[in-house]
Amino acid sequence: MKRQYSNDPTMDASSFVLLADYVPHVVQEIRYYSTYNFVGERIDGYEEPCALLTKEAARALKAVSGELIVQGYRLKVFDTYRPACAVKHFVLWGIEDQDIRMKPYFYPELEKQELFSRGYIARQSSHSRGSAVDLTLLDMNTGRELDMGGPFDFFGELSHPDFRGITEEQYENRMLLRRAMLRNGFLPIDCEWWHFMLADEPYPDTYFAFPVSSESLRR
Repeated sequence: MKRQYSNDPTMDASSFVLLADYVPHVVQEIRYYSTYNFVGERIDGYEEPCALLTKEAARALKAVSGELIVQGYRLKVFDTYRPACAVKHFVLWGIEDQDIRMKPYFYPELEKQELFSRGYIARQSSHSRGSAVDLTLLDMNTGRELDMGGPFDFFGELSHPDFRGITEEQYENRMLLRRAMLRNGFLPIDCEWWHFMLADEPYPDTYFAFPVSSESLRR
């Protein structure tokens, strides 16, 4: 039986699920569990490379997956629920840490402090509310990601969904993902082609803090 956190609702994972249980065809590459991310190390709170979401968001993403599978695509997820301590890790890295080893890969045209002022990194993230997802599409024929004209977590105008300095094919790939997400209840943002949030999110005012792990769901 799951233990309820009556004294701290931010530690209560009882309304969350493992995404793989709801969307068995999903491909997961949880970047913040790895060292290949804009910080360059595993991020605080990521104890397992698994995707967690609220039940409502997982159901909606299942509908997206079902729609796209018949077209020959699978969802590939980079990040879903993000604990508050991970966001704090990002903020402290941006303010205090002088390490810029990943700058050439993720923010070559910007200074670290600009990542916050331009909205690429938030001091409170919608991911911590449990109904946001970062993802792309995988072509089932080739086994490769669709070419979106720019990589996940690249901070710059290239990542803006409406950026037209890419090929028509790359732009249409972005729109293919966007249309499927919007049809199934998700909303985009204006600076990241990969980020979507459930419009009718169940916890709009709660920033959860339990770690990313399957164990969190069993407590």
